[in-house]
Amino acid sequence: MIIRHTTPRQKAGWVLFILYLCLLAYFMFFSESFGRTETDREYAYNLVLFKEIGRYFRYYEVLGFFMINIVGNIAAFIPFGFFLPIISKRSRLWYNTVMFDFIWSLMLETLQLILRVGSFDADDMFLNTLGAGIGFYIHGIAHYVRVLIHYRRWKR
Repeated sequence: MIIRHTTPRQKAGWVLFILYLCLLAYFMFFSESFGRTETDREYAYNLVLFKEIGRYFRYYEVLGFFMINIVGNIAAFIPFGFFLPIISKRSRLWYNTVMFDFIWSLMLETLQLILRVGSFDADDMFLNTLGAGIGFYIHGIAHYVRVLIHYRRWKR
């Protein structure tokens, strides 16, 4: 029997990643504050990239809440890009993390369409993937700082 060795940092990363996924699932599928309890909704989808983002900028005076949607979609997936390289060696390459997030976003958006909670939106998939890329970048900075601190302590 092979026992997989994980570091305490990876174990903590797994716990935080699973908690994050549960919180994300709650907000995407069950949160009443996002109107997720309506059951008689029609199928809603947008397959044109930047259509909704452009609409938010064009009609900012009328809509007013576009920053919540744009920044919220990006911010919601920053932890995804941050924790994935901690828990998976394959995800230490940026393109693996971004591709996995894109596939994950596609799955979530498709579930929203099928379950009629929210809508399938190509712009959301783009923003989610961008958020994961930013999270990966933040992870890289944090890792660099951690190595630098460790090196300076070792040098003393």
